[in-house]
Amino acid sequence: MAASLNARAIGVRSSRRPLVSQSSLDRRALLAGLAASAAWTAPAAAEDQAISFVALGDWGRRGKRSQRQVARAMGAAAQDLASRFVLAAGDNFYPAGVASVDDPHWRESFEAVYDAPALQTPWYAALGNHDYRGAAQAQIDYSAQSARWRMPSRYFKIGGETLGSDLVDLFVIDTAPLVDGGNYDEMLQQMARGHRERHDGAEQIAWLERTLATSTAPWKIVMGHHPVYSGGHGDSPELVETVAPLLEAHGVQAYINGHDHSLQHIRRGRVDYICTGSGADAGDKVEAVAGTRFCLSRPGFAAFRLEGEALDLAFRDLDGQVVYKVRLLRDRRGKA
Repeated sequence: MAASLNARAIGVRSSRRPLVSQSSLDRRALLAGLAASAAWTAPAAAEDQAISFVALGDWGRRGKRSQRQVARAMGAAAQDLASRFVLAAGDNFYPAGVASVDDPHWRESFEAVYDAPALQTPWYAALGNHDYRGAAQAQIDYSAQSARWRMPSRYFKIGGETLGSDLVDLFVIDTAPLVDGGNYDEMLQQMARGHRERHDGAEQIAWLERTLATSTAPWKIVMGHHPVYSGGHGDSPELVETVAPLLEAHGVQAYINGHDHSLQHIRRGRVDYICTGSGADAGDKVEAVAGTRFCLSRPGFAAFRLEGEALDLAFRDLDGQVVYKVRLLRDRRGKA
């Protein structure tokens, strides 16, 4: 109830979009989806041309709960927007990641669910805490055999030459080793048993600082699984201390996350914090906190259109309705 009141108080504009049909999980449908991908081509981007994409987090439920409905709505929106790529903000496979590149989870939660033609584009993915309960390396390795899954390492940058646009650089970080609580103790135990590679958090933060400092893109967007600021699980103190100052110092306009199973837009300082963690499930309590522009506990995803000095953000729910939209300006110096 609190989330609904917050949504109404902040202001919501909605519209309906047609949904694509639900496909079956059998092999023929999967092959049909792969065939459709060959026919789908995102429009080629000239430098500085508008670029659209969609984002979701906390989604891999073998098509259950609300995953399939959100997938259909996202496929329709991606078609309308001519989306170039998908951002996956972690907790990609519930409840315990994947065991290997051959795990049936890949087909049941990814390939056979996101089979809309407009979703056969690159998926740039971050790791979440649930992914670390399985073989995190398998999600990296799957990139070598997938036509669309992109996770070259635990943290990475994509930009100009990859996206075909000089408008934006995207930085994907691995937040699980940076934060306490959640599954962190279990991660340490598995590292001690040799089941997981050790991860130097300080090295990652140093990488982020170096890479942000050398970026010349007008827009800089960072994605990680855990929130920096949150009206759900609460702020992540470690990220407030280590990541937030880098976002401010290097002119990052937006941070995209999951973890909270809700949709949130929070502005702190000159950075917009965008939570899209209800890709298959909602129900987490969410409430307005300092800087909250919008919050709603409902399954859905985020859609973006970036052009010149403006980034248009729209949250859409599992029915394809726009439940919130806002235009974010690139240069917000002196505005909070």
